[in-house]
Parts: sequence; structure tokens; C-alpha cells
Amino acid sequence: MGSIGDAFSWLTTNANWQGESGIWNRLGEHLYFSGVCLLLSCLIALPLALWLGHLGRGGALAINLSNVGRAIPTLAVLILLTLTPLGRQGDLPTIIALVLFAVPPLLTNAYIGMREVDRAVVEAARGMGMSGRQLFVRVELPLAYPLIMTGLRSAAVQVVATATLAAMAGEGGLGRIITAGFNTYNTPQVVAGALLVAVLALLVEGALVAAHRMLDPMRRRVVPQEIV
Repeated sequence: MGSIGDAFSWLTTNANWQGESGIWNRLGEHLYFSGVCLLLSCLIALPLALWLGHLGRGGALAINLSNVGRAIPTLAVLILLTLTPLGRQGDLPTIIALVLFAVPPLLTNAYIGMREVDRAVVEAARGMGMSGRQLFVRVELPLAYPLIMTGLRSAAVQVVATATLAAMAGEGGLGRIITAGFNTYNTPQVVAGALLVAVLALLVEGALVAAHRMLDPMRRRVVPQEIV
């Protein structure tokens, strides 16, 4: 409890929130890394997974490749990238490493969500004369939505937590608070930085859960009441 209390005292010190090394600035950097990486991951993984899921082809290979990528430690990827010419390109190594880390859950969940759509429903929609595009937009995508959002939440929380590794490459983010604490043997600062990352991950999870409920396409569908 002593470390938690000291960390709380560190967090409630106004000076620790101000300046280039302050919490507000580090939080902004962390959100930037996390947001950019998650957006790029979605742009890469979701169209591919939804397309393969709709066609029912090539998904197993894509998922296996993504799982291989998941097995490679993100820190190892980051260190290797910083040793290449990319290491001189600012925050590019960090973004690439985090994108590679976020793609697997997005790709896997979106593909499985599309393939687990009830085939009887799909065939009934085809029998009603729906085109491939109508089938995708009005049937498959709404039914796959829960698993797609589950993958998005998983990727978002993982990226927020793992973005602390940006500090290892000399970049910003909340990880800089933790590494600065280690460098100065300031345990309260280390604990405070870890708490900030944990709270941010929980807030992101909560925001995406709320978004999931608000944007659920099945939520707006009215189910007719049975007349007795």
C-alpha cells in the first residue's frame, strides 16, 4: 500500500502534469501512437478479413500468418526495426511494430465472424434475390458485427498497453514516465506510470463497449410482437 500511496501523491502533484515531460503531454503522445496504429491496423486487417470471409477462401492461410506474427515479441520487432535504416525515420519503427501486433486479433475475429454467419440465412437472402453486395452489407456484416467489435476492443487494449514500448525507442508516451522512474530509482513514478496506462486501457475498453452497443446494427431492428 505504501507504493500505491506514494504513487497517488506523485499523481496529485501539479508539477508532474506540466511541461514537455508532464503527464498531459505524455498522454497526448500515447493517444497519438495508439490511435494511428489502431487506425492503420483496421485499414489493413478489416477489409482483407471481411473480403476473405465473404468469399470463404484463403482465410485459414491469413489467420495462420497472423498468428505467426502474434508469436513474435513486439519488443524484439521494435529493436530490430530501430537497428535498420527505418530507425532514423522518427516514430515509424514504433508504429510498424504496434501495427503488426494489432493486426492478428482484428483479422482473426473479423474473418471468423463472417464465416460463422448462419449459412441458412445467407442462402435465404440469396433466394430473395439479393446481390453479393446487398448480402454482404445487409446480412453478413450485421451478423458478424459482435465478433468484429470484440477483435477491435482486444486490439485497442493491447495497443494502448504495448505503446509504452515506444519509450524503448526513444519516443514519447506514458512509457517515458515509467522509464524515467526506473532511471532515477523513483518507484512511485514507476507505479504511477503503470497506473496511468492501466486506467487508460480500461477507459478505452469502456468507450468501445459503449460504442459497440450504440452502433450495433441489430439494435435498431424492431422485432414484431407476437399477437395473442
